[in-house]
Amino acid sequence: MGKLFGTDGVRGIANKDLSPELAYKLGRVGGYFLTNGIKRPKMVVGLDTRISGDMLEGALSSGLNSAGIDVLYLGILPTPAVACMIKILDADGGVMITASHNPIEYNGIKFFDKDGLKLTDETENLIEEYINNNLDIDYIPISGDLGRKIRVEAPLRKYLDYLKSTINVELNGLKIAVDCGNGAVYKAAPQLLHELGAQVYVIHNEPNGININVDCGSTNPEEIQKLVLETGADVGLSFDGDADRLIAADENGNIVDGDHVLAICGTCLKEKGKLRNNTIVGTVMTNLGLDICLKDKG
Repeated sequence: MGKLFGTDGVRGIANKDLSPELAYKLGRVGGYFLTNGIKRPKMVVGLDTRISGDMLEGALSSGLNSAGIDVLYLGILPTPAVACMIKILDADGGVMITASHNPIEYNGIKFFDKDGLKLTDETENLIEEYINNNLDIDYIPISGDLGRKIRVEAPLRKYLDYLKSTINVELNGLKIAVDCGNGAVYKAAPQLLHELGAQVYVIHNEPNGININVDCGSTNPEEIQKLVLETGADVGLSFDGDADRLIAADENGNIVDGDHVLAICGTCLKEKGKLRNNTIVGTVMTNLGLDICLKDKG
C-alpha cells in the first residue's frame, strides 16, 4: 500500500484510495495506539461538508468502537474546533475527516493526540506498519467493553463559548464580509462574528455535499474581494473547506495574506503588551519579508 500519511493525515479519492475499509483500519489501529493503556478511552470525531464524510465517519467510528473507544460525535465543525473539543470534552484524542481545500472527490483522515496536536512521525509510522502489513491489534473487546458512539450535545455552542472566553473584544460597528467556502465553517464564522456585534455579510454558506470549495473560499479570493466592494465592508474573510486556512481582504478589496495577518496581529499585540514572550510563530511557508518586518518592530 505504501506511504499512508502525508503532511496532513491520510488523504485520497474517497471510496477509491480512501476506502471505508481503510477508514475502519485507521480507526481501529490508530485509535488503539493513541489511547493504549487508558481505561474507557474516548475520542472526538468531526467532519467537513463533503458527501463522502458520512461514509468514512461510519467506518472510522466502527473501527474506533471495535478497539473499545467511545466516539464523541461532533458532526460538521472546523478542524481547529475538533482540536479544541478534545480539551473541552476531556477526550483522549480526536479525528477530523476532511480534505481541506482539495476538490470534492477527495477526503482525508487527520488524527490529533490528547493535547490536540498532530501525531508524531513515530506514531504515524507505527500505524502505517500495521496497516501495510495487514496486522491487527492484540485487543478484541466484547460485550460491555466495546465502544459506543455518543452524539455530543450542542458542540458548536461549546466551541463558540470557548472562543469567546479567550478574547475580550467587541466588534460593534464593524462590517465584515465572509466567504464560508460551503465548508465546515458555514455556521460557526457568521454566528460568532454576529454574537460579537459585527454586521456580517455572508456568501457560500449553503453546503450541499458537492459544492465545498467550488468556485469559492480561500482558493478563489476574487469572491471575497468582490463581496467587500459590493457591501462596503471593513474587512473580508475567506475560509477553505475545513477552515484551517484563511485569506483576508482589506476595505479596498486588496488581498491580505497570512504573512500580512501575522504582521498586523503580532504588531498590535506587542503594542498592547500582550505578545507572549515577544514571539510570533509562523510556518515553513512564512517568507523573509515577514522576518524583516517583525525585526524592525522589535
